[in-house]
Amino acid sequence: MQRRDFLKQAGGLAFGSAVALRGLPAARAIEPLQRPGVPKFKFSLAAYSYRDLLQDKSGAYTLDHFVRDCAQMQLEGTELTSYYFPPQVTDDELRRLKRLCFELGLDISGTAVGNNFCLPPGEQRAAEIADVKRWIDRAELLGAPVIRIFSGAAASGQAPAEAHRLAVAGMEECCAYAGEHGVCLALENHGGLTTTVEGMLALVKDVQSPWFGVNLDTGNFHSADIYADFAKVAPYTLNVQVKVSVKPEGQPRQPCDFKRVAQILRNSGYRGYVVLEYEEKEDPRQACPRLVDDMREAFLAQA
Repeated sequence: MQRRDFLKQAGGLAFGSAVALRGLPAARAIEPLQRPGVPKFKFSLAAYSYRDLLQDKSGAYTLDHFVRDCAQMQLEGTELTSYYFPPQVTDDELRRLKRLCFELGLDISGTAVGNNFCLPPGEQRAAEIADVKRWIDRAELLGAPVIRIFSGAAASGQAPAEAHRLAVAGMEECCAYAGEHGVCLALENHGGLTTTVEGMLALVKDVQSPWFGVNLDTGNFHSADIYADFAKVAPYTLNVQVKVSVKPEGQPRQPCDFKRVAQILRNSGYRGYVVLEYEEKEDPRQACPRLVDDMREAFLAQA
């Protein structure tokens, strides 16, 4: 038996015994992250914020420009979304970009992929998993500690339980590979199986890997009390993406309460990156510097 499997089995037995002694039903679940010391926030900007510029066919604005803009904003990190790299990006190109970030005093706080783990076995599912693993290799080379992933959504006619099972299996397979490369995978609340906090936590509690956690996106829950939802997933959060506005159920779109989000993260002991992901209509090169300052001020304010 491999050490990882032994530890997982032993941990599960111990947990099951403990809950049995308390008269509670045993349940598989990852534990909330244990972080020593006081909460700590570092700040980054998602390349997705500049998506229109980065997808311009002229190539006038590149990831190099984006990284330099992040440095100008005095950020600690830059989040380099996979969508904006050349399709066949080479290792030498990744190394060059890594060097540029280092020279500018920036961490590569993470990267992000788009994927659907709910697909049934076959060529499409194999291609989705292969792409995530490809970006695990690239994240290791870049020095990015975490990759944002999706669960995917149940297809028409697919039983929700089967979609859940397939998503868990896909995440566990990719997490096992990620662990071999020292990279964490963070599941974002991004529609599909993660539309509600209940669906999100059902996945979080079934995926068994020390290389797995949550990417909390403040713009993607839409219940009547989104801040309560944030608090439920905060203990499992590896990375945070903050949107400028939110849309609770039955309410008009409204500014995200940065201070309230900060307090929720503080209460959970969060230590890590807070990434601005800008989706509003104003020119991001004009808006993001101002919003980064607002976010930093709100998160670093005394509770």
